[in-house]
Amino acid sequence: MDAPCFLFLFSVFFSVVPVLPYHHESQTLLLRPLSSSVLPPTLSWPDPLETSDPTSPLLLPLQPVDTLFSLSSNLSLSPQSLLRLRLLRDASRVSSLPNSSSPGFSSSVISGLSQGSGEYFTRIGVGTPPRYLYMVLDTGSDLLWLQCSPCRRCYDQADPIFNPSRSSSFSPIPCSSPLCRRLDSPGCNSRLQTCLYQVSYGDGSFTLGDFASETLTFRGTRVGPVALGCGHDNEGLFVGAAGLLGLGRGRLSFPSQAGRQFNNKFSYCLVDRSASSRPSTVIFGDLATSPRTVHFTPLLSNPKLDTFYYVELLGISVGGTRVAGITASLFQMDQAGNGGVIVDSGTSVTRLTRPAYVAMRDAFRAGAGGLKRGPDFSLFDTCYDLQGKKEVKVPTVVLHFRGADVSLPATNYLIPVDSGGTFCFAFAGTMSGLSIIGNVQQQGFRMVFDLGESRVGFVPRGCA
Repeated sequence: MDAPCFLFLFSVFFSVVPVLPYHHESQTLLLRPLSSSVLPPTLSWPDPLETSDPTSPLLLPLQPVDTLFSLSSNLSLSPQSLLRLRLLRDASRVSSLPNSSSPGFSSSVISGLSQGSGEYFTRIGVGTPPRYLYMVLDTGSDLLWLQCSPCRRCYDQADPIFNPSRSSSFSPIPCSSPLCRRLDSPGCNSRLQTCLYQVSYGDGSFTLGDFASETLTFRGTRVGPVALGCGHDNEGLFVGAAGLLGLGRGRLSFPSQAGRQFNNKFSYCLVDRSASSRPSTVIFGDLATSPRTVHFTPLLSNPKLDTFYYVELLGISVGGTRVAGITASLFQMDQAGNGGVIVDSGTSVTRLTRPAYVAMRDAFRAGAGGLKRGPDFSLFDTCYDLQGKKEVKVPTVVLHFRGADVSLPATNYLIPVDSGGTFCFAFAGTMSGLSIIGNVQQQGFRMVFDLGESRVGFVPRGCA
């Protein structure tokens, strides 16, 4: 390469001097509109054998949890209708989030639509002998809980309700236990002197019942005992799953309780639910770190709220150029715990503080000026009518975290919303100070949570 050419490339990638709009970086997006078919829901997921080799993560063929939702609610919905419901739940979740404040073992994750908190389900054995149940995974929640009999009020779930009297490892936690005092709002059964729990969610859903210790089984690997809620009164939008496996950073989350057994590491990889037949997976233990290069960014601590995984976002590039006006100050957390950026598996669409979103959106619109605009869809205000096209060029998008530049595949930010060729820019603004990196933008990356080193990593193309 001759000197003038080299200097030009150097200035494009490393200089802060603005680049003319028509010199932007782009990538090809292969267009796959949503299917218009409405298929009758089916569900098949055999329970793992207890003789499974715990050192070898076994991946079972999985079906999207859209199916679990459809079966539980007795509905057959089109992909577009499911997307609308997903975005409505997403908006509800975001509005409820606070403005402040060994050998590995694995389990496959079903990609699909959730109710209440979380967007992904897995199947876990509970008790002794283990009863396998569908459980929501959620990095934005701490407490583990599931529906239990006798049930005063319970929502519909795909599996029989867990009966603790049939488990030899179930043990109520005394009111005097330090574990009971870790609950935000502990209660006490005065007659039995056993601990009671209650959790309420922002959408009005809640669960309450006995706080107990129990053993969990992940494909032949037994974990525990761990403290969990055994809910006898559960109401809200948790249709389908038996309960929730909290993967947050709080003291009662599953990683905090069982971290020593899996060396304080876990990871998940979420596939594009509309275009991939491969399963999403979650892995606990040293196997969670892919042999490929992991791009790590340090985790930050919020002294007011210990549940979420806070990271430092320094800026955003669109089309190979840092977007003017998007600086680290827009994403900083103040001394009161307000603001900041979290990585969240239960939020679908990335939310950015309004000034950052507007600047990023406008840069994308300028770079995609050759594409025909389409009508807005749900919370998306930048959509394109790409009917009849098989592929298009779109500006690149890079998220600059401290120590990690994450280049997003085009499928992670321009997504189909119908069967007619409408694609939308899958980011949104928020008036809250809290920005959220959602699971649409995480698709295809293995997200590595190394809690011992207090860092989170991104592995591109990590689902293989």
